[in-house]
Amino acid sequence: MSTETARPITGDRAKRRTQAVAGAVAGVAVVAVLVTVFVTVRGGSDEPAGRPAAAPPPATVEATPEAPPSAETPAEPPAPAPVSTPPELSKEPVVKAGKGKLTELKVTPLVAGRGPAVKAGQTVTANYVLIGYATGQVIDSSWQRGEPFSTPIGAGRVIEGWDKSIPGQKVGSRVQIDVPAAMAYGEEQGDLRFVVDILAAQ
Repeated sequence: MSTETARPITGDRAKRRTQAVAGAVAGVAVVAVLVTVFVTVRGGSDEPAGRPAAAPPPATVEATPEAPPSAETPAEPPAPAPVSTPPELSKEPVVKAGKGKLTELKVTPLVAGRGPAVKAGQTVTANYVLIGYATGQVIDSSWQRGEPFSTPIGAGRVIEGWDKSIPGQKVGSRVQIDVPAAMAYGEEQGDLRFVVDILAAQ
């Protein structure tokens, strides 16, 4: 059994032990710094370090049907269907005077049309010749002006004789309309006779 008493470590032994402890602490610090840098560079990814991140897949463009027109956009009115106009309507009619005094509106079909029937509220395009019923004198003619006449029908925009006689007639028709003065321009103009070619209605 040793009789030496315990004494504190002094001299070279204490210096070496201090250096060893300092070295160990420095080593731990270096390892901690390396781990921090490693985690930061990898961004927390589970893939091995040094492997580039996979590029995102290219964006795909899906074909989409054309957008339907907005419900707020008013649709254009459909064009009138073409009507086969009888050859008789290609020439200006000769209109003769009537006899007597008219007491009521009278409509006489001259050429039968094959198109749809005109409806009140539609806009009618027509050629016409207007004469004095008793005299036979030409008062007005769209043929002489070189262009058809267009007007809303059945809406009070023309004389009562037209508003009451044109609706119901078929597009492509030629009709003779005898109009008493009261349903036309009054007694100053007197009774009238129209021959009207109905070219279109929409």
